[in-house]
Amino acid sequence: MKERFRRWYRYEQESHAKVVESLRSVPDESRADTRYGKAIDLLDHLVAARWIWLYRLGAAPELVEPFPTGASLDEVAARLDEAHATWTAWLDELDDEKLASTFTYKALYGDSEFKSTVEDVLVQLFTHSIYHRGQIAQTVRALGGEPARADFIYWSQEKLG
Repeated sequence: MKERFRRWYRYEQESHAKVVESLRSVPDESRADTRYGKAIDLLDHLVAARWIWLYRLGAAPELVEPFPTGASLDEVAARLDEAHATWTAWLDELDDEKLASTFTYKALYGDSEFKSTVEDVLVQLFTHSIYHRGQIAQTVRALGGEPARADFIYWSQEKLG
């Protein structure tokens, strides 16, 4: 199972790089549209969510704002690269026992406490990204850019002949 999650994370990294490039494909005249900034904010939210889970797993030093706004695409891309490097290192230490383990963490707002398995958190990480990458792709297309082709099957398929 650990190798499956490492593979899926490689897919995530490559998909996020495609999303950054898709945002760069938006014509200059469309970048003043508020939707463009919101799409960058969504990508920044994905980065923040990755850091929040790393923090909860004990692999990041501080909790970050879950819904950051106003950063440039270059700033978000740099934070994304840093988050990917940290996650990759964390996943390199993952074994099946750790994957099946549970841990507790606090809600972002309020005093509620929760318990989850590491495996469930990783599934959340991936599905959360897929959800928001779709939203970003719709916005990029609406603004005249080229949406990222980030479906898992396109990444994983082998061309024959």
